[in-house]
Amino acid sequence: MSLMELEVERQSNPVDMIEYVAANNDWAFERSGDDEIAMTVEGKWTDYHVSFSWMEEFEALHLGCAFDVKVPEQRVNEVTKLLAGINGQVLMGHFDLWRQEDVIIFRQSLLLAGGAEPTNRQVEVLLASALDTCEAYYQAFQFVIWSGMDAARAMEAVLFETVGEA
Repeated sequence: MSLMELEVERQSNPVDMIEYVAANNDWAFERSGDDEIAMTVEGKWTDYHVSFSWMEEFEALHLGCAFDVKVPEQRVNEVTKLLAGINGQVLMGHFDLWRQEDVIIFRQSLLLAGGAEPTNRQVEVLLASALDTCEAYYQAFQFVIWSGMDAARAMEAVLFETVGEA
């Protein structure tokens, strides 16, 4: 018997915890099925469309966070270079270009193997981490897509740290 064949009975659906956290934070959400929930979260630069999906076969709670930035065909190569540069900097999760819609999406998963249940804190950290990462690099995507900047310069611009206040 392989380790993956072990059956574990789960006490609750992990998406229920997401709904609980969303309700406690007064976030508007839509539960599109037992294993999915979606919400829009206001950020500093844009609104983020966040979805959580329970992937039973992997025992993983998947988070997808997209923002309204369409990537024009002529900028796909430079956006791909930017994705590679950013993903080399990101500790958890990764950005991807979702070609069906030509949008940027941030993905991250919380593994809950062996029947583990997510806690409020884990859900909040998962979401906060995704939003912080999207906020940190949103402008780099804007620079490449709308300003025509190359990926290296866009990364330099968003990673530039200022000291003090003006």
